[in-house]
Amino acid sequence: MSSVKFPIVSGPLARRNSRHSAISYGKRRVAVGGGAPVVVQSMTNTDTADVIATAIQVKELAVAGSELVRITVNNPEAAAAVPAIREQLDRMGIDVPLVGDFHYNGHKLLNDYPECAKALSKYRINPGNVGQGAKRDMQFVQMIEAACKYDKPVRIGVNWGSLDQTLLARIMDENAQRSTPWSAQAVMYEALVMSAIENAQRAEEVGLAGDRIVLSCKVSGVQDLIAVYRELARRCDYPLHLGLTEAGMGSKGIVASTAALSVLLQEGIGDTIRISLTPEPGGDRTREVLVAQEILQTMGLRKFAPMVIACPGCGRTTSTVFQELADRIQTYLRDQMPVWKVQYPGVESMNVAVMGCIVNGPGESKHANIGISLPGTGESPAAPVFVDGEKTITLRGDRIAEEFQAIVLDYVKSHYGKQAALM
Repeated sequence: MSSVKFPIVSGPLARRNSRHSAISYGKRRVAVGGGAPVVVQSMTNTDTADVIATAIQVKELAVAGSELVRITVNNPEAAAAVPAIREQLDRMGIDVPLVGDFHYNGHKLLNDYPECAKALSKYRINPGNVGQGAKRDMQFVQMIEAACKYDKPVRIGVNWGSLDQTLLARIMDENAQRSTPWSAQAVMYEALVMSAIENAQRAEEVGLAGDRIVLSCKVSGVQDLIAVYRELARRCDYPLHLGLTEAGMGSKGIVASTAALSVLLQEGIGDTIRISLTPEPGGDRTREVLVAQEILQTMGLRKFAPMVIACPGCGRTTSTVFQELADRIQTYLRDQMPVWKVQYPGVESMNVAVMGCIVNGPGESKHANIGISLPGTGESPAAPVFVDGEKTITLRGDRIAEEFQAIVLDYVKSHYGKQAALM
């Protein structure tokens, strides 16, 4: 038999060429596009006029790992509160850049509240919600002029729920003249893409530099999002913000967002992402940050925290011990990251395995940096621990969880950080 070479393909495609942009606050500079790592964004759901509540939620999102946080600026009270929110964040030591989300009256708010315009690090403008007719162009220009005046980047964010109706009517008229008209779906796609690109070009004509513009075309259907962004990426070189708008609640929102964004990211499309989850009643807003990070990390695009590998359980693992330990270790690792990422750089690349029985337990544990194979049903009540592929100790008794957590901490201290680098 002739030998056949199997074509091994690993990792996403090369990132598309996009302009390099930057969003800054003080000494904090977040690179966007130009091959920079994909940036994680999030958005508050507090009343922006409530300075303390908004600042607290921004802090929570930033500590969770959000590198940009968007806040609603929808009325004079919200605009007046923005400088105070920025001051409160500074007092808390939170330097995350703030993005102002403007609709309908953004031109007035940016003009009437210059301190708000200065305190924000970026403006988000929805061209479909700027105005109608002649007013639309004038009000859009006023917002771009504010961005130029204060040297702020802008995201021109088109949304199919608030599409520019004048542009849509124009494209529909053009489509009616075709010998073979496009489908209604194709017309909608074209309107989204054209709205983003034409408004970006108009912003450049007004004076905003091309490297100060980010585009987005958000829709709520997975296949629609993939189709629109493929075309948008083909037709422009602006950095692109990805997000499935109105993704939904719980597992539906997570699965839909992951399905859509993963395809695009695998193709090298996307420079910033947000997961637009509807929070569960009383749920934690930071969940959208965690999901965004896990998408990027599981795809091998970025690393945020040590990964916990755990088996799903089966009839061999009727005990809940391994489930409880996996959850405990995963929570512990994430809780430590705000401190560890400073003290122990590189720790985010660590893998920890928590396995439930002897079938795959030892093998998976050997592949991880640290692994533990807990006893399954009928197995000897012992839990071997593997460090860098070598069995080091066997844990027994009621304190396996505490002892394994201590082993993990010792590994982190000895393998990462400045002291480890000097060894």
